[in-house]
Amino acid sequence: MSDSVVSATDSIPTDLPTAEGAIEQLRSAAAKREAIEDEIESHGEDVVETAADAYRSATRLLDSYEDTATGTGDFASYLEFQNQFLALVSSLPETVPARDGFEEASDRMDKRRLSAADFAFARGAIEPAGEFVELLRARDEARSAYNEARRDARERLSVLREAKEAYAELVELTALDLTVPVEALREPIDAYNEAVTDAFESFKTNRGARELFTFVESTKPFPFVAFQQPPPELLEYIRSADAGDRPLTELLDLVDYSASKLDHYVDDPGALRTNVAVHRTYLDRLSADPLRISWPPEEAGILQFRLNELTPVTRKLDAEAIEPHLRTLRRVVREDDYETLKNAATARAELDEETFDRIVSGAIEADYEAVVDSIERLETALEETALED
Repeated sequence: MSDSVVSATDSIPTDLPTAEGAIEQLRSAAAKREAIEDEIESHGEDVVETAADAYRSATRLLDSYEDTATGTGDFASYLEFQNQFLALVSSLPETVPARDGFEEASDRMDKRRLSAADFAFARGAIEPAGEFVELLRARDEARSAYNEARRDARERLSVLREAKEAYAELVELTALDLTVPVEALREPIDAYNEAVTDAFESFKTNRGARELFTFVESTKPFPFVAFQQPPPELLEYIRSADAGDRPLTELLDLVDYSASKLDHYVDDPGALRTNVAVHRTYLDRLSADPLRISWPPEEAGILQFRLNELTPVTRKLDAEAIEPHLRTLRRVVREDDYETLKNAATARAELDEETFDRIVSGAIEADYEAVVDSIERLETALEETALED
């Protein structure tokens, strides 16, 4: 099983993705936009724009002058309003829809004195033209909804394409025997890990910190044994101070002692605190982890390299306790069924139970086909609903 399987599991959606919602939203938005644009086209774009502009201009005049041009108000305002309103109506083309309403309003306004009732009449007379303002507003909203639906559809398509890649990789796993018992691989790895962990902890507890750091330094030529090396100032202190003769676990206990009590254990309590306490995080994390074999294990070639490097390294800890387990692991890695066991172990570790069961049963193939079908239907919907801006 390759690393691509791990990336596939990371990209599998929690639920099988579909295109239904995106397709329905897209087709509905496209149909609504087309219907509104067809209605505008039936009148003529210029005609609708002219009628809407006339309605907006007339409404602005009515709103602006009603208070000052009515009754015995400002006569100059009355004349200004009347001239502008009559000029607006007279400038309208004959083909403008609802022009009769503007003319009725104009006739009503063509008199010496205006009242609030005249303004109310005018508003009612031109109201049919207001439908064209609403029609243009509806077109803007429909275009916005359509564009949003296409963005959502493309985003859904991207999700589906990612899912297709992930499910395609999982379909490949149906050709593998993932139900094989993995105990033949797990047991020797667990036995080695337990032995090497015990040996390292014993070394850390019973040998001096200087010896421990020498061991850690000795692993530098082995890239597959990735110990983090100690900070230079801490290494220098452990090398030179008498405290370096004490086990690391004891030094970690001493830093919690009071200064007066520390005087009985180390020559320079301040140096101990400065070097050991400051690097407490590093020291607490110093464990057997770089010596352990991961589960699930690596590919055979990589694990063989690790075992080859671990042999001389772990010999410095407790060769008698660890070497038999390393020999067993080297034999297991060379077995013909190692890759089969590793694949099964990786699948069980990386996949959730439901996905694993669907792979074993072959149901994952139906999931893949469903995603492919959703992609095709969504691509078709995007193509069929493409409208010019």
